[in-house]
Amino acid sequence: MKKIGIRILLILGILLVIAGIVYACYGIYKKATLNIQNPVATIEVENFGTIKVELYPDKAPNTVANFIRLANRGFYNGTTFHRTMPNFVIQGGARNGDAAASPLLSNIYDLDDVLNNKNLFEEILNEFYDGEYTNSNVTITSYGQAKDLIKKDESAKSNFDSFLEVEYNIPGEFIANGDEANNIKHEKGVISMARSDYSSWGYLEEGYNSAGCQFFIMSDDNTQLDGLYAPFGKVIEGLDVVDKIANVEVYYRDTEVDEDYEIPEDEDGNQISSDTPKEQPVITSITVETYGVDYGAPDVVKTFDLNSLFSGLSY
Repeated sequence: MKKIGIRILLILGILLVIAGIVYACYGIYKKATLNIQNPVATIEVENFGTIKVELYPDKAPNTVANFIRLANRGFYNGTTFHRTMPNFVIQGGARNGDAAASPLLSNIYDLDDVLNNKNLFEEILNEFYDGEYTNSNVTITSYGQAKDLIKKDESAKSNFDSFLEVEYNIPGEFIANGDEANNIKHEKGVISMARSDYSSWGYLEEGYNSAGCQFFIMSDDNTQLDGLYAPFGKVIEGLDVVDKIANVEVYYRDTEVDEDYEIPEDEDGNQISSDTPKEQPVITSITVETYGVDYGAPDVVKTFDLNSLFSGLSY
């Protein structure tokens, strides 16, 4: 009788082991075959309607992470489409309406999170401050020094109020910049990242890695952009809204400019850029549904300052 009981327990044990193996294998299979839905951005444009964009993290993972982080932290709320061109693009997302400005690290990070993350703190310290962060009170050259300072006096955290108030850019995920995975074509409805072009000054790579927050949506196909900019999604609803925005009234078109054309100026006397809407369509909000996936923070690089290269030069 005792032997029978032992055999029964042994069989039950074997069955439990087999069940555990089957369950584990099923979990691995389910994870491997799980169809994770691509994130979807909803762009609400005042008086125009809604544009929905499916994002492609498999093609441009860092660009998508950056866009999601900015959007879901409210960065784009209240920005505008400041450049609109029929049969080409609508462009928006400039920080504070300044087309020359890049986003700030504070737009994607919270200071407390950075101060509690040694690797992230040191990455920012080395990349953006060349290893030495200085304000009016202290000079910090290491994470340990920063933590010791705060440990002694919690109010010392105020010394880092400006630590994240520095502009950043993201590496360009496109073929010309060495990223062969992103083969998305610039077809109508595709969303892509705007960037600067410093090639005429001999800084090609710096221009390739100068995208930050501005994006454009194609209002028509254009193969000339393929491989030179970072597309990262496509409109799935609201192409009619894109067309309406592309056709708003502008001050003047670039094609109108010749040697006799008098470029209009704003109230401060500054020349208005071509293809600028007289009433810029306002982006009331951009939110991204990630379906439970955390895409994290993007890899970032220090903003290239072209103007500093020419400062102090005499002609």
